[in-house]
Amino acid sequence: MFTEANKPNIAAMISWLWLAIVTVFLLVGFNFTIIDESVAATPEVLSEPSSNMVAPASGTVATNIPPNEEAVRIPWELGQLSVCPQTYPALGFESNGVQAIFFDSLPWKGKPTRVFAFFGIPAHKEGEKVPGIVLIHGGGGTAFDEWVRYWNARGYAAIAMDTCGSTPHGRHENGGPPGWGGFDQIDQPINSQWTYHAVADVILAHTLLRSFPEVDADRIGLTGISWGGYLTCIVAGVDSRFRFAVPVCGCGFLAYNSAWRSTLLEGNYEKSAKWLNLWDPSRYLPMAKIPFLWVDGTNDHYYPLDSLQKSYRLTRQRTLCTRVYMGHGHQWGPEEIRVFADSILKASPPLPRILGQGTDWVDFDPTTPIVSAELNFTLQTGNWEERKWGTLPATVSRGTHKVTAVIPMRTTAYYFNLINIHGMIVSSELIMSEEGAKH
Repeated sequence: MFTEANKPNIAAMISWLWLAIVTVFLLVGFNFTIIDESVAATPEVLSEPSSNMVAPASGTVATNIPPNEEAVRIPWELGQLSVCPQTYPALGFESNGVQAIFFDSLPWKGKPTRVFAFFGIPAHKEGEKVPGIVLIHGGGGTAFDEWVRYWNARGYAAIAMDTCGSTPHGRHENGGPPGWGGFDQIDQPINSQWTYHAVADVILAHTLLRSFPEVDADRIGLTGISWGGYLTCIVAGVDSRFRFAVPVCGCGFLAYNSAWRSTLLEGNYEKSAKWLNLWDPSRYLPMAKIPFLWVDGTNDHYYPLDSLQKSYRLTRQRTLCTRVYMGHGHQWGPEEIRVFADSILKASPPLPRILGQGTDWVDFDPTTPIVSAELNFTLQTGNWEERKWGTLPATVSRGTHKVTAVIPMRTTAYYFNLINIHGMIVSSELIMSEEGAKH
């Protein structure tokens, strides 16, 4: 029984308890915001960022990530792939100045293979050496002559090879394993599986392109779309001769989230683990030392934003280009790819450069000026493909070189786009709440 003299001061106890809780939160580095739940969650009603939003540390967009020093054993013999392959004319496939060839590749099941490819050299001055680019198609595709012409028109020598033992008219008799993914081939020897051969085909195509006298072997980049973006991630970590890489709608961490997540998680555990250990790009991305431009859309069905983020954070030099609702397919038109390539291989003006970001701001390099910026956000959770996105103008302060925005209430994921005078965009990293990260 408490007496009047020893009765505890309840108000004081509550105050001390509250102070202790706040102190613990400060010590462990948490921030918190009290949100009025009575406010309607519409884009027009704005608030401070939610307490569980996690932003990258300042400078992480532009600062190199320390390399993964752990040696990764790769299954390819790079010396063998550095020898220029024998080529043969592919009669009947020539198209508007683009040449069609077959070139020798690695044996498959004890038989020699050949790879179909288109290549082209742009108009150039006598004695001039031009930059080059290797083009990797995605699922349902093959070598595309128009893709080669697209880059030829921009002053690049280009080669586009088929990675599945086919030509534009279907499979040929000397083709390697069919694509894509090779999940059903995992019990076969490593050198009989699709990814092994597809990566080798790309590296051999690179070796061939470097051999042409019109091409500057020290100025060659790499880009691929979808499964070609997946292969780009692996090749960039294996073939150190490339100067840049641009995966378009392609990344690693396929078991974390991708169109093939259920295939990998619901099948045989040992087989899935073997495939991931051999062929997931996350094994090879830390070895890449070249600049990356990551091009993707907010609602990509095959390579969602969360797996994309895990992938690009493994690369040392990265620029992001994320468009709201960008479609998935063989589209080589985003001009950011050409500007990125030109800035590295032709010393042309670069894309805008992000120096750092926080929960509601982005710092940009004043030497790469921008004219506007936008905040792209979603209030939804779950499947990335099904989320609806909104866009709001952001404030650009040219004096401080900072972009800011007030984040809509109940936002679950968001990022900034910075836009230059030519309409080229670069994106900040995605920021997600705990709920927004669920898929």
